[in-house]
Amino acid sequence: MRDEAEIREQYEFLQEQLDSEEMNHEGVREMFTYYKRALGWALEEEHI
Repeated sequence: MRDEAEIREQYEFLQEQLDSEEMNHEGVREMFTYYKRALGWALEEEHI
């Protein structure tokens, strides 16, 4: 299992990528949104 810092770093990277102007293809945006959501849930579960 990855540690929280690594997961948080990947989450922030994905957020930057998703907000980037180059990410305008809807399918790619949707994929990143789902991945970002899954990482968010993983982080929340660690703190429950």
